[in-house]
Amino acid sequence: METRPYVSWDLIGNFMTDAFKAVGVPEEDAKICADVLMESDRRGIESHGCNRFKPIYIDRINVGIQKPVTEYEVLKETVTTLVVDAHDGMGMVASYKAMNSIIEKAKNYGMGMAVIRNSTHYGIAGYWAMMASRQGMLGITGTNARPSIAPTFGVENMLGTNPLTFAFPTDEEFPFVLDCATSITQRGKIEYYARSGKEVPAGMVIGRDGKAKTDSQQILKDLTQGNAALTPLGGIGEELAGYKGYGYAAVVEILSAALQAGNFMKMLNGIDENGNKTPYHLGHFFLVINPEFFMGEEEFRKITGEILRQLRSSEKAPGQERIYTAGEKEYLVWQERKDKGVPVGEAVQKEFIEIRDRYHLPYRFPFEKQGL
Repeated sequence: METRPYVSWDLIGNFMTDAFKAVGVPEEDAKICADVLMESDRRGIESHGCNRFKPIYIDRINVGIQKPVTEYEVLKETVTTLVVDAHDGMGMVASYKAMNSIIEKAKNYGMGMAVIRNSTHYGIAGYWAMMASRQGMLGITGTNARPSIAPTFGVENMLGTNPLTFAFPTDEEFPFVLDCATSITQRGKIEYYARSGKEVPAGMVIGRDGKAKTDSQQILKDLTQGNAALTPLGGIGEELAGYKGYGYAAVVEILSAALQAGNFMKMLNGIDENGNKTPYHLGHFFLVINPEFFMGEEEFRKITGEILRQLRSSEKAPGQERIYTAGEKEYLVWQERKDKGVPVGEAVQKEFIEIRDRYHLPYRFPFEKQGL
């Protein structure tokens, strides 16, 4: 049962928008950024929602490793392709503009692909793929990130958590959305464990000694210092096919760097040779496919929906009540939260109050009635 207090969507959206504006983000860009963060919480993916508002965005702007105003430079463009330099601006803003551009390309030519270099964290990957699915098209995206994953048989953090994300329209009330890292877990989830005072389950993180690590607070330090690494999907070694997650992480790294001549792996550490924080210079890729140029949107939706329904109606394991398909649980979370708002834990409550007071924003939150 949820015990955290809820904050209404309007209140949290307006607050984050005004806070982004307070650190120099233009108003329209601030609205985009706030909406991307709220989409994570709408879908119950709290590792990328308001939990990350202060540490990943506000703090990085304040220390000068992320620019609040996004210089969106088109380096190369054709009728179906787009190459963009974000110049260390807001990754969410550059991604929004790029996705809108290639959605139009896909409407006209069947497909569109964009790549972005010199970017910053672009939020929940599913947001970008779902921009396409809402238009009746297929969306695919991925991004590299600061090194976190060790290759199979290794212990050094080399690859980012590198999500490979798909969103497909269906004839149901919600799209098929597969949005997950190519590691067993991601840094944001470990941050969430640390904020909640929980340990990380064994097997998600490997130390330099080749053994599993579980102390969430220590893991965050060790990841930054290179003394720990996340394990790829499948886990340590080959027994449970960890090499598959490792391979997919490498695919995302290549697509996030090679097409746009961008930075990769250790170049994304965010630390210079003197130990100073520097911009991350991340890379993203986006692909939109228009089913009208194949056998039609209606037929695609129908067959996709039927595939998902047959999966959900297949024989269940003993003791299990239900089989889910990708995007279904997130849709159910939204049905639960759409009228209630965002559940906000104590750590984030304190961050909201700190930011409000620092920038003299005219807000009062419902959780303050509880003595904070």
